Amino acid sequence: MDLDLWVAVAAAVWGAAVGVLVPRAVYRLSVEPEDAWRDACPAGHPISGPARGWLGRARCGSCGAAVPADAGHVGPVGHSGPAGQTGPVGQTGPVGSADAGASYGPSTPVVALVTALVCTALALATGTRPELAVWLLLAPVGVLLTLVDLRVQRLPDPLTLPLAGTALVLLGAASLLPEHAGEWRTALFGALALGGFYFLFFLIRPIALGFGDVKLALGLGAVLGWYGWGALFLGTFAGSVFGSVHVTALVLLRRAERRAPVALGPYMIAGAFAGVLLEAYAA
Repeated sequence: MDLDLWVAVAAAVWGAAVGVLVPRAVYRLSVEPEDAWRDACPAGHPISGPARGWLGRARCGSCGAAVPADAGHVGPVGHSGPAGQTGPVGQTGPVGSADAGASYGPSTPVVALVTALVCTALALATGTRPELAVWLLLAPVGVLLTLVDLRVQRLPDPLTLPLAGTALVLLGAASLLPEHAGEWRTALFGALALGGFYFLFFLIRPIALGFGDVKLALGLGAVLGWYGWGALFLGTFAGSVFGSVHVTALVLLRRAERRAPVALGPYMIAGAFAGVLLEAYAA
C-alpha cells in the first residue's frame, strides 16, 4: 500500500473518531436564537463530560425511560418530523425502545460514517500536501454546521466566526511548509470577497438569507481561495446549483412551499466541499 492510501486510511479513522463526537454538539446547538444551548438530554438529565459537556457521545446513561426518537428534531424546512420517523440523518432507535431513551441527536453511526467519507475524499484528492491537515481539522466543523442548520436554520456564531479565523491561521501555517499547492494571500482575499458578496446580498434581500450565512461565507471563502479565484467561483457556483436543484425538487414533490425559508448553509458547505475536492485533485 503506497503512502497516499495510508493517508486516506488514517483520514477515514480520524473522521470516524471525530464524527462520533458530532451528534452531541448538534443536539446542544440546535436551538432557536433566543434560547440557551441545551444542557440536558430530552428527558431532562444534565449533560456532563469534558469541555463542560461538549465532548462525548450523544447518549444519556441516566435515562431509564424511553424518549421519543424525534425529540429536539426539526426538519430542513422547519417542520418537526412525526413521531417514530427519522430526520435527514436519522435518530437512534425506534420510539419506545431502550436505546431511544439513552441516545439523542442524530444517529452517531451515520454521522461518523459521513464524516469519515468526507475526510477520506479530501485525503484522496489532496494527497500528502500540508493543507490536508487543515481540511481534516475543518471538515468535522462543516458536518456539524450542516446538521445544525438543517435542524433549526441557524449557523451559530461560536462556529462560523472561529471557522474563518482558524482557516486563515492554519492555511498560513501550511503556506510555510514545502509542497503546498495554494496561496495564503488568495485565501485571505477569497474570505473578504465571498464574505463581502454575501453581505451585499444580505443588504439587498435580507429575507433570502441570514447573517449567519454571511459569516459562514468568510470561512468558505478562505478555504476556496487557497486554491485560487477559479476555485472560489466553482465552489460558490456549485453551492448555488445544489441549493436550486434541491429546493426545486422539494417544491415539485410538494414537500415545501415555494416561499418557505430554506437553510442555505448546507448548500454553501457542499459547494465548497466540491470545489476543494476538484481543485485539490487538479493541483
